[in-house]
Amino acid sequence: MDRALLVLYGSQTGTAQDTAERIGRQAQRRRMRVRVEALDSYNVAGLISESLVVFVCSTTGQGDPPDNMKNFWRFLFRKSLPAGSLCRLDCAVLGLGDSAYPKFNFVAKKLSKRLFQLGANALLPVGLADDQHDLGADAVIDPWLKAFWEKALALYPLPAGQSLIKDEEPLPPRYAFHFLDNIMNESSCRVNAQEDSGPPSSTHPFSARVVFNHRVTSPSHFQDVRHIEFDISGSNIEFTAGDVVMMRPCNAQEDVDEFCQLLRLDPQSQFTLQPTDTSTAAVPSRLPQPCSVRHLVECFLDIAAVPRRSFFELLATFATNELEREKLAEFSSAQGQDELHAYCNRPRRTALEVLADFPHTTAELKVDYLLDLYPEIQPRSFSIASSLLAHPNRIQILLAVVRYRTRMQKPRRGLCSSWLASLDPSQGDVYVPLWVKKGSLKFPRDRDTPVIMVGPGTGVAPFRSALQERISQGRTANVLFFGCRSESKDFYCRSEWEEMEKAGQLILSTAFSRDQEDKIYVQHRVREQAKLLWDLIANQNAFFYIAGNAKQMPTGVCDALKEAFQTEGGVSDSEAQEMLDALEKSGRFQSETWS
Repeated sequence: MDRALLVLYGSQTGTAQDTAERIGRQAQRRRMRVRVEALDSYNVAGLISESLVVFVCSTTGQGDPPDNMKNFWRFLFRKSLPAGSLCRLDCAVLGLGDSAYPKFNFVAKKLSKRLFQLGANALLPVGLADDQHDLGADAVIDPWLKAFWEKALALYPLPAGQSLIKDEEPLPPRYAFHFLDNIMNESSCRVNAQEDSGPPSSTHPFSARVVFNHRVTSPSHFQDVRHIEFDISGSNIEFTAGDVVMMRPCNAQEDVDEFCQLLRLDPQSQFTLQPTDTSTAAVPSRLPQPCSVRHLVECFLDIAAVPRRSFFELLATFATNELEREKLAEFSSAQGQDELHAYCNRPRRTALEVLADFPHTTAELKVDYLLDLYPEIQPRSFSIASSLLAHPNRIQILLAVVRYRTRMQKPRRGLCSSWLASLDPSQGDVYVPLWVKKGSLKFPRDRDTPVIMVGPGTGVAPFRSALQERISQGRTANVLFFGCRSESKDFYCRSEWEEMEKAGQLILSTAFSRDQEDKIYVQHRVREQAKLLWDLIANQNAFFYIAGNAKQMPTGVCDALKEAFQTEGGVSDSEAQEMLDALEKSGRFQSETWS
C-alpha cells in the first residue's frame, strides 16, 4: 500500500500554508510519504491519480480564492470536467476564515461541494476554522485534525512493527545550509532589479524610487499617516481605480542585529541551500544563491511577526532545559492554547522576543532549521490612491503607520508601515520593490453612471484614485462621504476635495467624529442624504462603494442605506434588504474592508 499524502494549500497571508506544513509534519510522524504544495504549483491534472489529499484554503476579498490557487480554481470549475473524474480520490477540506466577513469560508465550502460533484470521497465534513473564536482557528483545526488522522490511519495503517515518531523528536530540516569560505558582494533587498520585460510580479518586482514621503496628519495627532509617491517610469505597470500595489517589507536593522547575536550568526557570512529530500520544493526563488545571512534575515525570515503555534512545536524539539521544554510543550498542546494566547497573541510578542525568553533552547537551535522555524515575509497590499491619468508614471498610497502599546515594554510596530515610513528620499535615492494587482473594486464604464463612495480614514485611498480617473474622463456625477476624527488634524486631501467641489465635479459630505460632543460618523451623513441617495440609486442607476475598517462602519452604512430605501422609497425593512442584496449581486454595491 502506498502510504502517500498530498497537502495542497491556497494561502494569501501565510496562515493556510503554515497549517498545511503542520499537517505535513504530522504525516511525517505517522511515517507517510508527504508532499506539501501551493495549489497553483501543483499540476492539477495529476489529481485523478492521487489517493489521499488534504486541501487547506483561506478566503480573500469578497469570497475570492487566494492568489496562489486561482489557476487551480479556474480549472476545477470547468464545465467540461466529467462528473466521476475524481472517484478514486479520498480527500478532506479545511477552510481558514473569519466570521467578521460576510463570505465566511466561502472558498472551502465551494471547493468541498465541487470535489463531491466530481466524485471525490470526503473522509469527513469540511472544517470551517474561525479567527473570531476566543482560541482562534485552532479551536476548530485541532478536533478536525484528530478526526482526520483517525480516518486516514484506518485506511492507511502504520506498517507492521513501526510506531509514530514522538513529538519531542526533531524531524529532518527541509534545507541544509552550506557555508562558503569566501565572502562575495552582499546582496540587498532594497534594490531588486526586474529581470524580464513582462509586467512586474511577486517573483519579479519592479524597483520603484520613492519620490516623496509626507506626513499628512497634524503633528499633534496620535496617528501618523503618510502620503507616499513612487516613480514607476519604465516598469510596464498599468492600473485603474480600485487596483492595489503590493510590497514586501524588510526587517528593522536593530532586529536583524539582535537575531544574529542571539543565534551567534555572522551577518556577512555566505551560504547556499540544498533541499534535504526530493519531495521538498526547490530553494525559494526569492533567495539568491549564494546568499548572505544578513539578506536572509533582513529580507526573507519573518522574525518580527507574532509566532504561530507551529513555531513553538518545532522549538520544543530542541529544548534540553527542563523548565523551557515544559513551557514550550504546554504552548504546543491543544490544552495550552489559552496560555499561548496570553503569552503571545494578546501582548503581540514577536518571534524574536520569544527567542530571547528561551535562551537555553535558542542556544541549541541549528541554523538548518531556520526556514522551517520562520515563515517567509508576506507581501502587503495597499489601495492605490492615484490615477495614471492625473499622475503619469507614478503610484501614490495613503499609509497609516501602525504603532500601539501592549503590556510589552517596547511599543508594537507594524513591520511594513514602519519600514515605509522610515524611507527618506531627501537623504538619497531609496527604492522599493513592488508590483500591482487587480483590486476587488470595479467602477462603472458608462460615462453618465453616478458613483457614491463612502471612505472614512485611509479607506478614501481607492476613491481618490477613482475621482482623479473619472474627472480626467469628464465624469462629474461623484458623491464622496469622508470621515475622520478632526477637521484640523486628519482631513486627508482636503484641498483636492474642495477644488473638485468648487468645479462642480463632486458632492462632498464630511463627518468629523470628535469635533463636537456627540460623535458623528459617515453613517449619520448617509442617513441625512437619504433623498439624494435614493434618487441616484433608484432613478440614475448609481453604484455604491464602501472602503475602510471592517468593525462597525460597514454595517452602520448598510443600515443607513436601507433606512434611506424605506423612508424615500416607501419599502419595508425586508424589501430594503432585498434591494441591497440585488445591488450587490449586480455589482452596483461593492465593499472593500479590512480588520
